[in-house]
Parts: sequence; structure tokens; C-alpha cells
Amino acid sequence: MKGKQKAESPSRLIDAKIEELADWRGRALSRIRRLIKEADPDVVEEVKWRKPTNPAGVPVWSHDGIICTGETYKDHLRLTFADGAAVKDPRGLFNANLQGVTRAIVIHEGDDIDGEAFKALIRAAAALKASSARD
Repeated sequence: MKGKQKAESPSRLIDAKIEELADWRGRALSRIRRLIKEADPDVVEEVKWRKPTNPAGVPVWSHDGIICTGETYKDHLRLTFADGAAVKDPRGLFNANLQGVTRAIVIHEGDDIDGEAFKALIRAAAALKASSARD
């Protein structure tokens, strides 16, 4: 394919984004990513919505559809769950987008997320996607 560059893998693009952040946001995104992979070893990493104002795009984790995204901002991370309203959250991790279909977890510097509760949320979201895919 003359004239076309080989596309970088989404995993490498996410690695680069984490390295580029080089602060608490990068460490937090790296931990979140590890927890997602532990919770769902078959999760697919993607990068979506690349544009001039955000050339690195947004990390996305999918399994039979989007489970969640990992958006980075200057002072926080936002983990948006595509169908979060339908996912049980017994530990109350969702703290944003509490109206409508999506739900989000906003993380600020110094916040600690309960890893086991987060993995349970990922597993529940993946199970929801899997059941929707079978319907």
C-alpha cells in the first residue's frame, strides 16, 4: 500500500497517551486500564474520536460494544460507561452523568477508586453487552 502509513495499534496509541500525560492522570489511566483487563481479559482496546484538537483520541474498551471510555482532561479523568444506567453499581462508583443512559466516574488527583468494585462494574457492563449481543 504505497503512500499509506501502517496504522498504529490501539494498545500502542493508549500506551503513548499514558506516557504523554506523565502525571497523576497517566498513572490513574494506567491503573484503570490494568483493572479493566483483569476484569475482562477479552476486552478490546480501541482509540476513537481522533481529531486535530485531540490527536491522541479517546481510549475505549469494548466487548460486544463499548463498555467504557477513558477521557482525560486538565484536572480529571472521566470514565464514561455507555449503558451505565443499566449496570448495577452497589458500591456507588458512578458520580457523574447520573441522568440518561450513560453513567460516569470522575477521578480527580488524590482520588482512589476501589479496584474490586471497579472490576465488578466492568464485569457487569461486559455481561450486559454480551446479553444484548445475543438478543
